[in-house]
This record gives sequence, structure tokens and C-alpha cells, in this order.
Amino acid sequence: MIDHLPQRQVQEAVRLIKQGGLIAFPTETSYGLGVDPLNKKALERLFTVKHRARDKAILVLVQGKDNIHFLADDVPPVFVPLMDRFWPGPLTLVFPAKPGLSHLLTGGSSTIGLRHSSHPVASQLVNMFSGPITATSANLSGQVAANTAEEVKEIFSGEIDLILDGGQTPGGPGSTLVGCNKFRKITCLRPGVVSFNDITACSC
Repeated sequence: MIDHLPQRQVQEAVRLIKQGGLIAFPTETSYGLGVDPLNKKALERLFTVKHRARDKAILVLVQGKDNIHFLADDVPPVFVPLMDRFWPGPLTLVFPAKPGLSHLLTGGSSTIGLRHSSHPVASQLVNMFSGPITATSANLSGQVAANTAEEVKEIFSGEIDLILDGGQTPGGPGSTLVGCNKFRKITCLRPGVVSFNDITACSC
């Protein structure tokens, strides 16, 4: 795994995202597809390229707890120890969404999935962008996610503006997806890398 990429490469990725572009980059699970989550045209393009159903939400990377306010309307108290323990890492937390977010981002729901990636290249990218970036898996909907830059190229055949090559990613399960019900109790929405037993133990 590559620790960091040359600053000029990441700066070019940031420039493209700010202009509504679509890039691919490595995360701690697989390669992800990145656009500005507040740019509706960029989100439309992302869904088209992935052949993704419009009612499926898109998870987003943030650079720690300080970035949550960009997209989340509230932080459930039960999430605080989980962020302290598992961020950065492959744990996606589903927060109440800020009003006005695109239905493409939320899947038409009132929630938004956020994660702080532990991959150094993903972290470098989000930090340099100074805002949240989408990180939906680099695949055609329903198919296996790409684990290398070469696989991204094969899948998307030039439809991506830039691929940040961070070497091979682990593959396997994606991030664990955790929500909070009306009783303010955590719920496992999708099993993944982080054991839900460990998550439950941390939240007790």
C-alpha cells in the first residue's frame, strides 16, 4: 500500500472534483469513486457511470469529526465513542441528514452515511479538498468492486477523469454500516470489516 502520493497528483484530483469531475482513489477496503457530494450534476454523472439505482444512497468520506457538520444535522450521542474508537477506519455511521441535501446522496431518505477513511491516500485527498467527498465503491452496481487502479480502468473504460493509483487495496467486505434507531440505540445496517460485537461493546 502506498502511504502518500505526490502533492501535485492529489492537487489535480482536488481541482477536478471542484470542477464537477469524477475520480477514483483507494480506500481501506476497495477503490472508491469520488465527486463533490454537494454538486448535483456530479452526483448525476456518478450514478450514470455506476449504473446505480437512484434510490440507493451514497456514502461520503469526511476528515474526522470536524467535517460532520457539512452533511449531518445532528450527532447521536451513541456515535461519539464509536468515532473515538473506530475512526479513522472502515466504519460508516448513518447520521440524520442536513436539510436540502440531494436525494441522490441520501437515497431519498433523511439520513447520510459518513466515514473517516484510514487509507493514507484517501485521507490525503479529503484533507486537501477541505470538505467531504463521495466514496461509493468503484464498480458497476451489483458487481465486485475494483481493488487496483488497473481494475478501475477495465471497468469504466475512460469514464473516470483521474485515477489516483495507491496500489492494491485489501478487497473483501466493505465498511460496517451502523445506524441509530428512534430509541437512540445502534443498529447494524450492513455487516463489514469491523465486528458488530466490537461496536456494541464499545457503545455500552
